[in-house]
Amino acid sequence: MSIGALRLVLGDQLCFDLAALDGLDPLRDRVLLAEVAEEAGHVPHHPQKLAFLFSAMRHFAQALRERGVAVDYVTLDDPDNSGSLAGELARCAARHRPESIHVTEAGDWRVEQALKASGLPIVWHADRRFLCSRAEFARWARGRKQLRMEFFYREMRRQSGLLLHPDGTPEGGAWNFDADNRKALPKGLRGPLAVRFAPDAITHEVLALVAERFAHHYGRLDGFDYPVTHAEAQALWQHFLDFGLAAFGDYQDAMASGEPFLFHARISAALNVGLLDVRRLCADVETAYREGRVALNSAEGFIRQLIGWREYVRGIYWLQMPDYAQRNAFGNTRALPAFYWSGQTRMNCMRQAIGQTLEHAYAHHIQRLMVTGNFALLAGIAPPALCDWYLAVYMDAFDWVELPNVLGMVLHADGGYLGSKPYCASGQYIKRMSDYCQGCAYKVSESATEDACPFNALYWHFLLRHRERLKGNPRMGMVYKNLARMDEAKRQALWRRGEALLARLDAGEAL
Repeated sequence: MSIGALRLVLGDQLCFDLAALDGLDPLRDRVLLAEVAEEAGHVPHHPQKLAFLFSAMRHFAQALRERGVAVDYVTLDDPDNSGSLAGELARCAARHRPESIHVTEAGDWRVEQALKASGLPIVWHADRRFLCSRAEFARWARGRKQLRMEFFYREMRRQSGLLLHPDGTPEGGAWNFDADNRKALPKGLRGPLAVRFAPDAITHEVLALVAERFAHHYGRLDGFDYPVTHAEAQALWQHFLDFGLAAFGDYQDAMASGEPFLFHARISAALNVGLLDVRRLCADVETAYREGRVALNSAEGFIRQLIGWREYVRGIYWLQMPDYAQRNAFGNTRALPAFYWSGQTRMNCMRQAIGQTLEHAYAHHIQRLMVTGNFALLAGIAPPALCDWYLAVYMDAFDWVELPNVLGMVLHADGGYLGSKPYCASGQYIKRMSDYCQGCAYKVSESATEDACPFNALYWHFLLRHRERLKGNPRMGMVYKNLARMDEAKRQALWRRGEALLARLDAGEAL
């Protein structure tokens, strides 16, 4: 017996108003969700990430059934599981003989291509969860020599009307208050207690499955406490509105030992899988500002992350794939150091960032960009190795958001297409924005000695070895003037120290 429509919902599309569910007839249609080995294992995903996805999918399927929707749900341990999304869609279509098959465009290029290659007559729908469609971003990008996020963000502000006066001018007289968002954390200040969610019966089943199948993957599974339903995600968001947003603006770039979350929302994973809606989040933040509960730099800084950076990197991804993934402007070939998987390094900043990643599948954007990412940039790590690491270890990492951030912003491997300069820094930046240097075996005040902070020599070594490529960059002119004024003996000492550090990495040593 045939059915009306078969509607595939991917694991990162868990929202009731998904375009592929438009016009759903509970009496004739069916929804398919599938846990498949191809998605769970194409990189060694953090066990907590897998538990989050499988549990959220199962809860969503349960919620659909409670609404009277017929759901075919394929678990990872189903003996008939084909192992791929395309295989499960084909198997379900053969069983139900639908009149039509509906899928919302995938987040990842690889997933969408696999479904398109299945030969099934899929009706594709645009993903309305984003404010800017792929086609709209392509129109914005057409004819522009440089695609800078700031100008895209301003257009998104105009279209959304967020934080604008009635005449269309921005609140506070400026579009961007990033300069007010870089304060170091005052001594003794700590973030609010993190809200935690106890696993229910569904999540306990998933945790047992993940523990059995993926014990060899990087990261701890015990202590899992992420929201897996729309209600829990909303509770996490409300907690941030009440206790985190007011200080987020000032301290969003700050880092502190033993403080993995500080004033960050931790909602990116829930948002990326559809448990939260970006329009609602932005409206809540704007309301908090207009009611005087948060300062403008907090409200603008958070909204910029959502409708500026998040939408921008998705646009870049779909505009440039698949060639974008192959870019390697610096020609880097060095393997990823083993301590990225173990956290066993004497560099306290790296130990803190990697350690909390092992424990929580989480690190905030400055820890990713200016600690683990900065080290990889300075050390010349091959882009595919680092991109796969970020994709594997972070709860919120999906290819569309991870690849442009890591390959473009962290590694500058796209040659400046996404960012106007490499985000490189010495240990002095980490000292200014954190307390990490206080508990480190290395001395941030030294550069060329054996006990000197490795970031210092590697920073200058990076600038020296890429001088011809970067010296003409207008945003790096002052840096290269300082390098030119440096005493030659000091330059040579920094170069030798950098060479020695890189040789240790190549020998498989932990710094």
